[in-house]
Amino acid sequence: MAVMTRPLLNRRLAEFGTTIFAEMSALAVRTGSINLGQGFPDTDGPEEIREAAVRALRDGLGNQYPPGPGVPELRRAVADHQREWYGLTYDPDAEVLVTAGATEAIAAALLALVEPGDEVIALEPYYDSYAACVAMAGGTRVPVTLRPHEGAYVLDLDELRAAVTDRTRLILLNTPHNPTGTVLTRAELTAVAELAIERDLLVVTDEVYEHLVFDDAEHVPLASLPGMRERTVTIGSAGKTFSFTGWKVGWITASPELVSAVRSAKQFLTYVSAGPFQYAIAEALRLPAAYFDTLRADLAAKRDLLSEGLAQAGFEVYRPAGTYFVTTDIRPLGADDGFAFCRSLPERAGVVAIPNAVFYDHREAGAPFVRFAFCKKTEVLEEAVSRLKQLA
Repeated sequence: MAVMTRPLLNRRLAEFGTTIFAEMSALAVRTGSINLGQGFPDTDGPEEIREAAVRALRDGLGNQYPPGPGVPELRRAVADHQREWYGLTYDPDAEVLVTAGATEAIAAALLALVEPGDEVIALEPYYDSYAACVAMAGGTRVPVTLRPHEGAYVLDLDELRAAVTDRTRLILLNTPHNPTGTVLTRAELTAVAELAIERDLLVVTDEVYEHLVFDDAEHVPLASLPGMRERTVTIGSAGKTFSFTGWKVGWITASPELVSAVRSAKQFLTYVSAGPFQYAIAEALRLPAAYFDTLRADLAAKRDLLSEGLAQAGFEVYRPAGTYFVTTDIRPLGADDGFAFCRSLPERAGVVAIPNAVFYDHREAGAPFVRFAFCKKTEVLEEAVSRLKQLA
């Protein structure tokens, strides 16, 4: 029998392996620990939206292949949402594309817009699928590192400008930012927009946490800034806003030319998905403002509960302005290796977290930082805080 000498896995993906989320979630199950690692809620979203999905199933809506761009009801709801919240006007027929969650939207956008050898700038630390999607597209990722400063993570605009070369094709932006909880300010986004226009760059913006902003933070879509609508692919998702992460309903809004390009890649990925759920999310996007206000208030209270508990346990805490993650520094606890710390934490305290180093190219920059999710029931967070205090 001949021996295969060539590795089976495409070399572009060889560096990634199994995601840290799978490893840590399995560790949570094995040890019976509270899982504050992977970012999914432990309760479902609004009952009326779940019932809307059931109604769609019973009425035969979406049980067969839906239209490739997404069902018209959802595309109209997405366009209305962008107009009502941000003053952005999109044609639901030509400028909205429904995807299998934001993850597919990211993949399709990069596969469509990036050629082999193109450079893609991403804010580091970044969601792990960014690196894999850039690699699958044949691009070269160029990280620009957000660094902790005075209790928050900040973007160095000079570093961003210096990262742009003649090979740069696009900037992959995430705000509100996972995992740091940073919400880029209007001034920072204006500087990004000016750079993109000056250097003729495209921008893909992952805005899935758009409604999860706290205190005085404001979510500003990059596409709303002068000159950016024509060069920005904006990605949204229902999972984070409505707590139905398993439905995998996402979308992009962009100019007809950009949507057409992304659709060309997307049609060979899932083609279509989540038919009945698309109808339900169309209703979710039309929920009154009170729903979004209540969501923010609930998560802000949970953020404060977990942040204060982590500080009491001895962590240095970076209080997030958005998302549902808290980043901590473990060095005050006498540790500096996030991987080792997270792998030992279930046995030490019965809690699972994620080492931020997995979100970095510059692993040493993320080594002492650990991320906890607070999108859980209050009683679960209270128990986690109680367990973590034994670390102090």
